[in-house]
Amino acid sequence: MKLTFLGAAHEVTGSCYLLEIAGHHILIDCGSEQGKDLYENPEIPISAKEVDAILLTHSHIDHAGRIPLLVKDGYAGAIYSTDATYDLCGIMLLDSAHIQESDAEWKNRKNQRAGKPLVEPLYTVADAEQTLRQFHPVPYGTNLQLFDEVVIHFTDVGHLLGSAAITITVTENGRTEKLVFSGDIGNTNMAILKDPQYLKEADYVVMESTYGDRTHGERVDTVGALADMIQRTFDRGGNVVIPCFAVGRTQEMLYDLRKVKEQNLVKGHGTWPVYMDSPLALRATKIVSENYAECFDEEALSLVRQGINPLEFPGLKLAETSDESKQINFDETPKVIISASGMCEAGRVRHHLKHNLWRAESTVIFVGHQSNGTLGQVLLDGADQVKLFSETIDVRCEITRLQGLSGHADDKGLMKWIGAFDPKPKTVFVTHGEDAVTDFFADRLKNELGIHALAPYPGAIYDFTAGQWAFEGTKERIQKNAPQKKVNPAYRRLTNAFNRLGEIVRKSEGLSNNLISKFAEQIEALCKKWEK
Repeated sequence: MKLTFLGAAHEVTGSCYLLEIAGHHILIDCGSEQGKDLYENPEIPISAKEVDAILLTHSHIDHAGRIPLLVKDGYAGAIYSTDATYDLCGIMLLDSAHIQESDAEWKNRKNQRAGKPLVEPLYTVADAEQTLRQFHPVPYGTNLQLFDEVVIHFTDVGHLLGSAAITITVTENGRTEKLVFSGDIGNTNMAILKDPQYLKEADYVVMESTYGDRTHGERVDTVGALADMIQRTFDRGGNVVIPCFAVGRTQEMLYDLRKVKEQNLVKGHGTWPVYMDSPLALRATKIVSENYAECFDEEALSLVRQGINPLEFPGLKLAETSDESKQINFDETPKVIISASGMCEAGRVRHHLKHNLWRAESTVIFVGHQSNGTLGQVLLDGADQVKLFSETIDVRCEITRLQGLSGHADDKGLMKWIGAFDPKPKTVFVTHGEDAVTDFFADRLKNELGIHALAPYPGAIYDFTAGQWAFEGTKERIQKNAPQKKVNPAYRRLTNAFNRLGEIVRKSEGLSNNLISKFAEQIEALCKKWEK
């Protein structure tokens, strides 16, 4: 039994793990890397056709974003997730595919003018649609026999609608062991979703460490703080712009805004309007509402039992088309505008920023993490001017942050989650954290809980039978000034064909000598052709 760490090792994004058990190859997550990489992640060391199953912890693109690429490369097996994760992937993977196609189309228009080669999208909408046909939803708390030797189980971890820790129970050579993959562990007492559930048994755990070195601090009254921000902005005659991630954070904001309105915390402005301006967020909100029975916490469920939709309220207006989006800024009534993207790097929110950043009476409220170098972080850092649509915009409005909305457990929450296992796991592999954080949190598990903890590097292979690394991974960082390695889809297609050929060669040993000789001659002829 072996485990290879293909992503989110000493880094936060790109989660991907290859588990070799009982003659089967299982991928746990297959996510996209986002932002700048510190280490070079290896490719999956087998062809897509050699993967026997994919298990998905949740729908965020840094966990699910490369699954359509695997399907494009020939993966035809099942993808196991919770029902809600499948529903959300139905919009998120299609959205990602649309972006891939749009980016390729834009680059090809430039390349044609410059006489440069055309590029292919990493994957297409058709690839994403085929991916969705391969999903097999699994309810929380259900034991599913994956193979004769393998049983899987999904447990709610409260990070996102449908998010799960996955327990894999393996029986091999008369010996049974449990491996748990945490996925992203949620914060407690958050709007809408249940708190993370705790597991008791595991021999080995792969766990995230996003906030493994920090505490979120005192619980903030987000409803009261949000009401204060809206009140002072409306009193000035301005708009409130909230750049917001379409899935998860938008729904939390709607939940809190309903409370603000219900409790009449903003005075003197009537039934003030709230615009939700993101087609993706509209579809995600519908999915969240439909999955209430399995995922809502008791407070949200109690509203549903009373016939109240916790994500709707008087004054909520939905902008689906681009024309509806444009009309928002022609209405001079003070309003709240919720729009994607959450870091202001793309999407409709950039138009709303263009119309409000220069207005001293308006406010921009950030409600989520802002990566270094993004427009969101630039604004939070106090920029006087920014560029939007090739135009320089003065920043005169109020820029602020609403604290207390992290979807990730902090260091206390992570310690509580891993501390619930009894007895302690034999080994914990610390992943999905910044470079120094993974080492720090692994040391903390050793020193405070007496747990054998390791922080793997990209490409590391752990041999469970030997109880040690078969390969320790690549510790060399990407040079700061070195260009980032770009994925060439055409070359990826070639390497995938090579892997497929190797798979056929390995299976040909039992053929007759005549067939083997003929096969060898064909390969040699192909080699000679391309060596020229």
